[in-house]
Amino acid sequence: MTLADFTSPGLIISHLRGQDAASVIQELSQAMQREQYVPDLLPFYHAALNREFLVSTDMEAGMAFPHARLPGLKELLFAFGRSDQPLGWGAKATRSVRLVFLMAVPATDSTQYLSLISGLTRLAKDSPLVDKLMVAQDTFQILEVLQEIKLRTNSMPDTLKKTVS
Repeated sequence: MTLADFTSPGLIISHLRGQDAASVIQELSQAMQREQYVPDLLPFYHAALNREFLVSTDMEAGMAFPHARLPGLKELLFAFGRSDQPLGWGAKATRSVRLVFLMAVPATDSTQYLSLISGLTRLAKDSPLVDKLMVAQDTFQILEVLQEIKLRTNSMPDTLKKTVS
């Protein structure tokens, strides 16, 4: 499995319009609802925004990992957004962010979530891959970069479970 397995072309926004954490989280939440991954926009958006304002998820690599864990979400996934300009992120806006991964986490998931977080952390530490994400020309080039980060997982992906059973 790779990071690309947790997103889809409809969840990638290569030119975010939002200028702050709240508007970017809203923009990415709307993509999740439009693609029918999030059944009800407002509870998800508010959960992600409240979580982000409690503890900012920005990292030194110019990335942020806002997330919400809610019942009713069917699968773990993320929407990805890239800003053309650095954004002040979080309540104190001490760091600037250009890459945002908004994660939707089912209430009962912990194993795959930890694997996804681990993969995102490895990505953040890999400067050449971060640079590739910054300059990727379109959604499909972004997905190609995300495919380069393999996830360590002890559980078998759903697609494999179906072929084994």
